[in-house]
Amino acid sequence: MTSIKGSSPSIKDSLKSIKGSFTSIKGSSPSIKDSLPSIEYDLLSGKVLYPIKAQPIKISLLSNSQSLIPNPNPLYLSVIKSKLLNFLGVAIAVAIAFIACHTLQLPSKHSASTAVTIKLSGWGGSVVEQKLLSQVLQDFEAQHPNIKVKYEVIADQYMDVIKTRLVGEAAPDVFYLESLEAPFLMSQNVLEPLEGYITPEFDLADFEDSLLNSFKYQNHIYGLPKDYSTLALFYNKKAFAAAGLSNPPATWDELRTYSKQLTGKLNKYGFGEIPELVRQAYKIKAFGGQLVDQNGYATFADDASLQGLQLVIDQYQKDRSSAQKSDVGTNSGSEMFGQSKVAMVIEGNWAIPYLTQTFPEVEFATAPVPTINNKKGTMLLTVAYVMNKQAQHKAEAWELISYLTGKEGMQKWTGTGFALPTRKSVAKNLGYDQDPLRSPLVAGVDSATLWQVGKYPAAIMNNFDNQFVSALLGQQPLKQAMLGAENAANQQIKAMD
Repeated sequence: MTSIKGSSPSIKDSLKSIKGSFTSIKGSSPSIKDSLPSIEYDLLSGKVLYPIKAQPIKISLLSNSQSLIPNPNPLYLSVIKSKLLNFLGVAIAVAIAFIACHTLQLPSKHSASTAVTIKLSGWGGSVVEQKLLSQVLQDFEAQHPNIKVKYEVIADQYMDVIKTRLVGEAAPDVFYLESLEAPFLMSQNVLEPLEGYITPEFDLADFEDSLLNSFKYQNHIYGLPKDYSTLALFYNKKAFAAAGLSNPPATWDELRTYSKQLTGKLNKYGFGEIPELVRQAYKIKAFGGQLVDQNGYATFADDASLQGLQLVIDQYQKDRSSAQKSDVGTNSGSEMFGQSKVAMVIEGNWAIPYLTQTFPEVEFATAPVPTINNKKGTMLLTVAYVMNKQAQHKAEAWELISYLTGKEGMQKWTGTGFALPTRKSVAKNLGYDQDPLRSPLVAGVDSATLWQVGKYPAAIMNNFDNQFVSALLGQQPLKQAMLGAENAANQQIKAMD
């Protein structure tokens, strides 16, 4: 970079370590917001286009749908996005660290007759989900007349918006944080530790340990999980009956055998495959492989990892009994299954309400994910409520979090079945461990791989997904693809760490 204006010497020194192609950072006001200007970043050129003085930092991302390239090639777009990783990860890390050092402790100031407004943000969901949350928040306000909740849906690029607002001191008081993104934010000193607010009556021991541990960092609790899902096998009962199959497959070898028998019958393919790391991680671990090492660097290209991934390649290329969603013109695994393009798919709890409402004619059942290498395995995906460390009304923000993740609020939130409760007592009350469709999902918690891959998940995930698809399509050998993905991911992580 050629100039840094209006920054303290310590900020200049910190910014010298950033490797990027932007040319200037300007700002004359000594305030935090004015020290961190708005930035427009061009994905195609890899350059900052212009800075705008006296505004909170704003990083504009060019999504696939906004691309300037007609009918963009996914592989080319992946290269463009990779170019952004160095700038985006490092700039946000430095800026967030700077903000953390200047956290303002503003006590709550309100009279007994004046309600405090707590801002809550989350991503968009179904109409049913939004309506349910609205009702739960209304119940909270009725029990806490001194607190009003302003809920905002961030419909697109949720984490980019949250990180930008944290930098600009405009983040909500309480917001959703998924386990995948938690390690980075927990390490940046921008979240409020919650253990000081927790009382014995809150009953912290009631949470599933594996879910609660997802949001712990350096002996602090930064989030309380609101719900979760594992993955389970969904299978079409009519297709199974037509093929003379009476029970779901118990092992991966059986799944491949069943897929061959089901392909070309009532369904075009036996199995629907999603070649993304979030759906493949447990296969890597089945043979002793790891996603990342203790320092957060990718390690999925070793022989143990490749054994699990080779199962997917062989079924797709040799058996020809599996299909990706793009092969059958659908947008998700659930849609593949609902449209009867495939007879089996591995999905989460979200698929149950989607299938029953969108494809009521499809008769389906669920079962545990088939074992691989004689080991049970699935994925564990969870989301927590966290508190902004700069929240002005922390006591009230905690009241909201403790209600939403408490026994009463959680039962209301998960009682309709579209989400699974993270509290053991609530799960028992709702009887999901006995539910024919949800019991395999509940049982999977103990053997699940947590969806968490270090502080820089985008580098790990994007490189894996792009290269694994290439190997699946036969464009390169699996080992070559994974070595390329691992090396590219680790180069990006080194630049950001």
